[in-house]
Amino acid sequence: MRPLTDEETEILFAKLAKYVGSNVRMLVERPDGAFCFRLHNDRVYYLSEEMMRRATNIARTNLISMGTCFGKFNHAKKLRLHITALPFLAPYAKYKVWVKPSQEQSFLYGNHVLKSGLGRITENTPLHHGVVIYSMNDLPLGFGVAAKTTADCKNAEPAAIVVYHQADIGEYLRDEELIG
Repeated sequence: MRPLTDEETEILFAKLAKYVGSNVRMLVERPDGAFCFRLHNDRVYYLSEEMMRRATNIARTNLISMGTCFGKFNHAKKLRLHITALPFLAPYAKYKVWVKPSQEQSFLYGNHVLKSGLGRITENTPLHHGVVIYSMNDLPLGFGVAAKTTADCKNAEPAAIVVYHQADIGEYLRDEELIG
């Protein structure tokens, strides 16, 4: 377990800013205490500083996990966010998409969101920006990348892809051994 380097921190905050904008600061400076990001086995963990201090007493080889895994760096130093970051991204999401009940199951199986399944979308959603996908009951289902702007969605055909799938809560069952 070690602190992130400047390059890794920049990559992480740039990725988080795609989803939560300037609210990245709210993740680190929380009213319930100080939180930080740490790297262990190429995975980025989000944890309280108190938990981080306790984890330093455990040898690196014996330490499996600590806090919440936000994502993993691949060999090319690109960060892939995991679904475990959703509870922290959803409250601060800048752009949101709501899917119809008929589209929920399709999205939870790992498919992209189509125009025909789009319930609502946040105004002025830019192209290729991070969005959090909600059910019509405001339950966060996952996150993805906007394939079309809000204006383009209004004129798109029903089979057009509106949001590219990144992660969904169905991964807890599909990829159980990979999460963590």
